[in-house]
Amino acid sequence: MLGIWLLVPEHLRLGTWDLVRTWTGDGPVHTLASRLALHLIHEAALCRPSLRYGRSLRHKGFELANGLPFLPSDMAVHDLLDQHTVEQAHQLQIRLGQLRRASGHLSGQVLALDPHRQISHSKRDMVERRPAANQPASKQAQTFFLLDAKTCQPICLTHASSAQIIPKATAQLLQMAQSILGCSRQSPPLVTADVEHFSTELLDLVRRDTPFELLVPLRYSKKLNQHYRAIAPDQFTRHWAGFATATETFRPDGSALAEPCYRYIQRTGECPSDYHFKGFGCTGQRPEVPALTLDFPDRWHIEEFFRFDQDLGWKRAGTLNLNVRLGQMTLALIAQTVIHQLRQRLAPPLRQWDSPHFARDFFTGLEGDLRVEQDTIVVTYYNAQDASQWKHHFENLPKLLEQEKIDSRIPWLYNFKLDFRFK
Repeated sequence: MLGIWLLVPEHLRLGTWDLVRTWTGDGPVHTLASRLALHLIHEAALCRPSLRYGRSLRHKGFELANGLPFLPSDMAVHDLLDQHTVEQAHQLQIRLGQLRRASGHLSGQVLALDPHRQISHSKRDMVERRPAANQPASKQAQTFFLLDAKTCQPICLTHASSAQIIPKATAQLLQMAQSILGCSRQSPPLVTADVEHFSTELLDLVRRDTPFELLVPLRYSKKLNQHYRAIAPDQFTRHWAGFATATETFRPDGSALAEPCYRYIQRTGECPSDYHFKGFGCTGQRPEVPALTLDFPDRWHIEEFFRFDQDLGWKRAGTLNLNVRLGQMTLALIAQTVIHQLRQRLAPPLRQWDSPHFARDFFTGLEGDLRVEQDTIVVTYYNAQDASQWKHHFENLPKLLEQEKIDSRIPWLYNFKLDFRFK
């Protein structure tokens, strides 16, 4: 498992050690809990729910990358996660997000909001919901994600049981995103979501309590479709063949706010008999063409993110001890961050592999050895795939880090330095 050592330079660039030490509360001397957190981060990078079942994984380089001479037990990991609250996990995400924004991982212009639901086999008595209209109700674990739709990188997430409702979960996400992005009402980012997020409560919440604007499709109804067809043709602006838009204000039913929302009506088709209408609700007024043709389609990047990276730690329901599960998911966010940084230094096709492929054929597929020379740990890789295209990012690593004004000593490895060789 020597491939996992390629994440160590990215940890130094990100500042992972300070992040996890702040989360664990470790002092300058006693840092075992922080090393256990690194174990969970690297475990997530390998797309495995646990390495602790196979003690034969010892002596393969994995535990040494965490600064440990052993693989921790299930109880030790559970105790670590159970000592922390949901709020502490959210604060860890905020600090991680601020580092990512400073590193240029987040543009903060268009955000995509979506829940990720998994069937739960918990014995607890809880609300059951239908995954789809034609499927029976079941217990679910819900993870709500907020993604930067332009860079395709996650901003934050929150985890809940099936009892959680969308407006409350969205309020938590947007509050965290505001702390991360530092946005204001003068230049509000656009949050795109699917039709299940269209509710008066959520529209009012976004307008009243956040600096964001929300764009959601409206639920189809015969009454609304008749309203679209009754709009005079001269109210539509034709942008190109088969595409026209109209804008009007509306007040959501039961809204407590006096300010109206904006309804963007999209008309496709050239002949009146072929017209098809689709409505979108927005909490603020903005140019409708880029919003409907560029920003809203970018929302699908969150589905691509799920397909690409969900194996890092978000594919299964897990325990409904929400603080334990959210802590593990948050550490998986750190794993996703350093893997994203590593991918930028690799050449195609390596950088295009999804997380399971990357874990199987890169982190665990590289052959090599590890030795210590004076104050430097030297990792040698033999016949690494396409190494000639990316090895220059890792050879003479201490000098490269010093050029970037980064301390090349690795604090969780007792201030040893790290270097790589390719043969």
